[in-house]
Amino acid sequence: MVVVAALGLVAAVGARAQEGVLTPAQSAAKAKQIIQQAIEALGGQTYLNVRDQTCEGRVALFGHNNQLINYQKVYDFSLFPDKERTEYSEKRNIIDVYNGNQGWSLDRGGVTDMSPDAVADFQKGLKRDINNLFRFQMKEPGLDYEYGGRDVVDLKEVDWVELTNPEHLTIRIAISRLTHLPVRADYISRDPNTHARTIETEMFSNYQKLEGIETPSQDTRTRDGNNVFQFFVRTCHYNAGLKSDLFTRQSLEERWNQLGGSKKKKKHFF
Repeated sequence: MVVVAALGLVAAVGARAQEGVLTPAQSAAKAKQIIQQAIEALGGQTYLNVRDQTCEGRVALFGHNNQLINYQKVYDFSLFPDKERTEYSEKRNIIDVYNGNQGWSLDRGGVTDMSPDAVADFQKGLKRDINNLFRFQMKEPGLDYEYGGRDVVDLKEVDWVELTNPEHLTIRIAISRLTHLPVRADYISRDPNTHARTIETEMFSNYQKLEGIETPSQDTRTRDGNNVFQFFVRTCHYNAGLKSDLFTRQSLEERWNQLGGSKKKKKHFF
């Protein structure tokens, strides 16, 4: 395996040297061409037309020192571009809901508002998502495109493309030269006060074609080299007709009542 990786790296470096120096316009055009190939590989117009997504699987959450702190079943519902509902465990009695600039959670104590920091992190996460990037953000003005050359990532020959938005978030995406599917995405940002750089990395692997859309069975996220989560997808359904009512505080209040949510019944919640 080491020999194969080394040979691949030599080939990639040689190919990069042969490409020569591109003008900014040529570099941007090449990056856009590679991204378009990726969109076609993901499912083309079927992929772009996704408006909601329902996925079931298991998530591994990590704390400090890369320690696994939780591993459980999840049901994740998304209504693009800015609504998400995640239900945890077989009982689905721990739920997080985000809706634009609002958020709520349901646990054994009932329904509470998400903290402003949690909502802000969710909104940042929307910009750190290549599906949102491909489906929505690329239609917005102000994106700079750059071709980053060939490389080897996870023993796959890839092309790097780089996009920078007006908020100075840089997204570097490694796209397989063989399948044209995304292999890795780096989200690079700087704190406006300290100017410290943060790199969040997302790895996509084991793609399976579901309802005409190439879907990674494993999605791994790290931040500055530390594990954040791993999502192991069992199945996903697209355009099931999710309603916006599912992403409201009222929906959580109704779920709380279904679970017997009262002071007398709290002891039966779990």
